[in-house]
Amino acid sequence: MIDTSQAVIHAVSAHSLIKSDGRQELNYSEAPLNIESDVLKSPLLLYFLSNFNTPEYYHFSFSNEADVNPISTFSKQIFDDGPSFHHNSINIAKHLIKASEHPNIKTGDLFVAHFSGVRIDGETLEAVGIFKSESKETYLKLRSDSKKFSIDAEEGVNVRKLDKGCLVLNTLEEEGYKILIVDNANKTDAQYWKQDFLNIKPCADAFHQTHNFMNLTRQYVGDQLDEEFSVSKAYKIDLLNRSVNFFKSREIFNQNEFETEVFEDASVIESFRKFERSMMSDEGVADNFEISAQAVKRQARIFKSVLKLDKNFHIYIHGNRELIEKGFDQGRNRHFYKIYFDQET
Repeated sequence: MIDTSQAVIHAVSAHSLIKSDGRQELNYSEAPLNIESDVLKSPLLLYFLSNFNTPEYYHFSFSNEADVNPISTFSKQIFDDGPSFHHNSINIAKHLIKASEHPNIKTGDLFVAHFSGVRIDGETLEAVGIFKSESKETYLKLRSDSKKFSIDAEEGVNVRKLDKGCLVLNTLEEEGYKILIVDNANKTDAQYWKQDFLNIKPCADAFHQTHNFMNLTRQYVGDQLDEEFSVSKAYKIDLLNRSVNFFKSREIFNQNEFETEVFEDASVIESFRKFERSMMSDEGVADNFEISAQAVKRQARIFKSVLKLDKNFHIYIHGNRELIEKGFDQGRNRHFYKIYFDQET
């Protein structure tokens, strides 16, 4: 999806967000970092670009035509005027401070980088990267002088773990650019990176449409279905399996086909449509769209197919629900499942 083998870093600026009197303040650098060393460029590229591994695109959001998105503005100035890079990196850092007013938002180091040669979906692009490091790790460094050894403990950033990142690609400017993000958020800062700082929205592409509809189905089956109908957990798991199989076996999504094949019953279909209208009133879901295999793979991981029975048994249900029956044994005063199969392996 993203090919960085020909990527070049032209400039990197670093600034720190520090706590002072309970508030975050900016400690900014006067000049970009010296990154001329070839030994340094390889780990920097690994740290900055290796975590963008899902084709989940966003674009900058604008409330109206007169509205200005600060990060979009600063990115455009960097694309249009390379020498303005460091000045705009400070502007980006100042905007991050404004978006980080909640006391539970972590301090950290902010890196802004300017790249070329980033290849995505067959297109070679220039990019502005914004990265925030919030966590440090301790590393042991062994030194030797002839046969005399010493060891030190040093704090640093793990180049394989990016806490927060944004890659603004210099394409589709009129639509708010094409953006990739990394956001390993905790509960207290779940909104500030995407909304308060970047102010971005998902692109209405195959990935997000597939992701949204699969997520909607999972929420309906998990949260709403048994409030309106008397159904077993085995039935709910079967519906989830059917929905995943539907997406895996199609290239184009059609909602009528999906509802008929997965839910079957007209009353369940009508219930699902009401749930869809209540949950997706703001952005909506298209009735027909191209299915993203990457989104299906990601969502399928969280579609649970395990039936947990007390602490004694886990039953994995992957196929025909007609081969499993639920009952109640009066003599033992316990529920039971009866499972039919052809052979044991």
